[in-house]
Amino acid sequence: MAKTLHDFLDQHRDVVRVVLDDLVGSSPREVGADIFVSPTGQWGTIGGGQLEYLAIDEARRMLRQGQGTVQLDIPLGPDIGQCCGGRVRLVFQRVDEAARSAALQEQAQRAQAEPQIYIFGAGHVGRALASALALLPYHPIVIDSRAEELALLEADVEQRLSALPEGGVRTARPGSIFLILTHDHALDFLLAREALLRGDALYVGMIGSKTKRGTFSNWLRREFGSDADWMLEDFVCPIGAGGSHDKRPAVIAAMVAAELLILQDMRASIAVADHPV
Repeated sequence: MAKTLHDFLDQHRDVVRVVLDDLVGSSPREVGADIFVSPTGQWGTIGGGQLEYLAIDEARRMLRQGQGTVQLDIPLGPDIGQCCGGRVRLVFQRVDEAARSAALQEQAQRAQAEPQIYIFGAGHVGRALASALALLPYHPIVIDSRAEELALLEADVEQRLSALPEGGVRTARPGSIFLILTHDHALDFLLAREALLRGDALYVGMIGSKTKRGTFSNWLRREFGSDADWMLEDFVCPIGAGGSHDKRPAVIAAMVAAELLILQDMRASIAVADHPV
C-alpha cells in the first residue's frame, strides 16, 4: 500500500479525486477531506462507511465511462445506511497532470503546517512516541547521540544522529513541540532549559516524576531567579501522567499523544473565538 499521496499517484495513473466540498449538520469528516480512487486502489478517506463506499463506486464508474467532473449532494440518513443526520456535497474530479500537481502541492502545504515534534531520546519511550505520533498530523523528528538506538526505530519518521542535540532546539521553527527523554538527566535539563528560553514552543515536556520536576525547577531558579516562574508555567513533567499510572512505553506514548491533541484543539478553539469568521 502506498505510504504517501505521491507514491499512490505514481503507482496509479488513472485516478479520480473525491473532495467533501460542503456539509450541513454532522458528517464523518470535515470539509476539505478527500480520497483518491483508482480502478484497483484508494488513498485517503472521507470517513468510511456507506458514504465512502458510494463515493468509491461513483469514482470508478467515472473512470470506466471517461467522465471528468461530477457533483453529488448526499443526505446522510437511512437512504444510504448512515445516521450522521447531515448532508454533504461531494465533488469528483478526474486527476490530470494539472490536478495532480495541485493535489501534491496542497499535501505539501498541509505537511508544512503540521507542528514539528522533536523527540530527544530514541530509547523505549522515544521509539513508542515516534510510532504513535507518526500516525497523527505531526512531523516527528527523533534526535539521539546513539546510532544503535536510532537503528531500532520502527516508525517511518525523520531521525537525526547528533552529538549536540541542543542544536535541534535552537534551529526548530516557532510553534514546535519538544519531548525530552534522553538517557541523561543533565542533558534533559539542558534541553528543557533551551526549549523554555525560546518562549515560542507549543509544548515543552520531559519524562520523569514530580521529584524530577522539582529538581529541575530549583536548578532553573538558581540561574534565572523569579524569572524562572513564567518559564515553568506551561512546562510539563512528567509527560503522559494525566490519566494513567501505567508506565509501559506504549501507554505513556498514547497518553502524550492525547495531551498534545487536546492542547492543539484548545489552542484552535481559542484562536477561532478570538478571530470569529
